[in-house]
Amino acid sequence: MTDKDPDADKPGEKDALILGAGIVGICCALALQDQGFKVRLIDRDAPASGASSGNAGVISPWSCVPQSVPGVWRNIPKWVFDPEGPLSLRWAYLPRVLPWVAKFLAAGQAHRLPAIADGMAALNHPSLDLYKSLLKGTGGEHLVHDGYYIHLYRHAKDANLSDLSWRMRLERGAELERVTGDELREIEPAVAPEYGAAVVIKNQGRASDPGAIGRVLAGEVEKRGGVFLRSEVHGLRPNGHGGAIADTGLGELTASKIVVAAGAWSARLLATLGLKVPLEAERGYHMICTDPGVKLNNILSESDRKFAISPMDMGIRFAGTAEFAGLDAPPNYARAEILKRQAKRVLPGIDTEATEVWMGQRPSTPDSLPCLGPLPGLPHVIAAFGHAHLGLTGAPMTGRVVAGVAAGAPSNIDMTPYRIERFL
Repeated sequence: MTDKDPDADKPGEKDALILGAGIVGICCALALQDQGFKVRLIDRDAPASGASSGNAGVISPWSCVPQSVPGVWRNIPKWVFDPEGPLSLRWAYLPRVLPWVAKFLAAGQAHRLPAIADGMAALNHPSLDLYKSLLKGTGGEHLVHDGYYIHLYRHAKDANLSDLSWRMRLERGAELERVTGDELREIEPAVAPEYGAAVVIKNQGRASDPGAIGRVLAGEVEKRGGVFLRSEVHGLRPNGHGGAIADTGLGELTASKIVVAAGAWSARLLATLGLKVPLEAERGYHMICTDPGVKLNNILSESDRKFAISPMDMGIRFAGTAEFAGLDAPPNYARAEILKRQAKRVLPGIDTEATEVWMGQRPSTPDSLPCLGPLPGLPHVIAAFGHAHLGLTGAPMTGRVVAGVAAGAPSNIDMTPYRIERFL
């Protein structure tokens, strides 16, 4: 890690400057290196910080259900006004977020779902295999585990495979199994008896330390000659040749290709180019029980409260909630404390005395699909942001897509669903 790069003002013919060193930026760097690019990544924080480290650790090849679906609007008032609900809103921020909410609800119309689901599936389905390939020979192979993703239901009747979300997965090849409460506790004995059934998604993966995966892969980028720079990126301006110049705390930086992978901060960077993208900072919280006293074998999802429970190297992590307050509002760690109470309801035997809490910013688009590909009028500036809850899952394939765009190679997936023009 360095704060200065002596070659920063001398871009070569095939070099790339990546704005953002989260898991998406790191995977983009590796894929660009595979295409022969010299890479530099710039971020104000260390590699794989923020949401790349604080997520639930889900590596989900079968993530193809968008956040907005028909009828979701009926739940929003209930969620917002429930102090322990999965959705929180700072009321002063309401006027700012309303245009995004309108686009979010429009994206959930039934006729739009198949294309969105296919776009999500194309990006997320290869994730587990790609992580295993990326980590092979790095010493970090142990950080990715095969397993199940188990969705818990208090009332057995609610675990219904004919519901829309499960049908969307089944139609795209997921292997699902509905289990009763007794069968559930054979798989996960620590789960409370009040959960009457579960839906098990098979052939899933989980990260036992998401941040460590990012750090290991960042180390691989450096071994191949990549450079990480620590600095703020203040904005972008066109260079007159289809690319851009980044104004940073280290001065002006440029390259033959610039990749915008700054997560929730990406919209601010694009605004300096005159592009207004509906990207919201969907703030999430987690709590880790560092000495839980119970064992989990797989990741659980609590279907009513919409949070995940993940066994990790540092303990059991409870991650979830969506808070809309903007990028700059201070954390409300009462949201994390809510998870402590809910932890006991799911895992009655858990010890919640020793805990750590965290808040991070998810970059969320209204239609649950990231923005990928060249910017309009700036073919050498490539978008790679907007993965919302699925940044860890979608990062490896995103890297391949971005590298293909940078190299001018034909894509093996339809790029239409990800184009930023859908919002402009």
